[in-house]
Amino acid sequence: MSAKIIVVEDEEDMLELLEYNLQKEGYEVIGFLNTKSVEQMLLEEEIDLLIMDRNLPGVEGSEFVQTLRADGFATPVIYLSAKNLDSEVEEGFLRGADDYITKPFNMKELLLRIKAVLRRTSRKIEDGVLSYRDLVLDKGSRVLSVDGKQIEITKLEFNLLSELILNKNSVLDREYLLDNVWGYGEEYQPKTVNVAINRLKEKIDPDKTKEYIQTVRGVGYKLC
Repeated sequence: MSAKIIVVEDEEDMLELLEYNLQKEGYEVIGFLNTKSVEQMLLEEEIDLLIMDRNLPGVEGSEFVQTLRADGFATPVIYLSAKNLDSEVEEGFLRGADDYITKPFNMKELLLRIKAVLRRTSRKIEDGVLSYRDLVLDKGSRVLSVDGKQIEITKLEFNLLSELILNKNSVLDREYLLDNVWGYGEEYQPKTVNVAINRLKEKIDPDKTKEYIQTVRGVGYKLC
């Protein structure tokens, strides 16, 4: 399956150029001229990469990404911005960037950097099946079934649930989960884990009757 990429760029000609070149490389591309519908799209779709301008109408791009990070979104981000001072680039990385490219830019370099970020941030899970109680994770097709019913979850949620099942007899602290699920623990806060766990709970136990995941106060989470 090709990677799904969101591009946020307020210059329409530039957005069309990016969409054309990314689609030519085989990526599925969703373009936005502003950030208004981006968070909703991240909730609804399994997005592999976000390419973000910083000079956007209504909100500065890196401030928007910083808010996403605080809300638990771990989607990789490449800033594509005319803000090119050393202090501005540093600010971008501090606000959640996985890479930073300044305008004007070389399209071939951008495509290579996209491939590098996707390769670095994709978490490969070997084929097979993981199960716990009535939860069944098919690692080959990346499908979750709960009591025989298929449930839509994101790639991050799939990896998070896989880690919990693989360590079902252990309490996993937030730092462990950041390192082993997100992969870049130093860039995120413990709140990131809390938000992701709560979203996962809502999907696999909407009636709150099964209580698959137990919160161990002051430590982390375990299956129960």
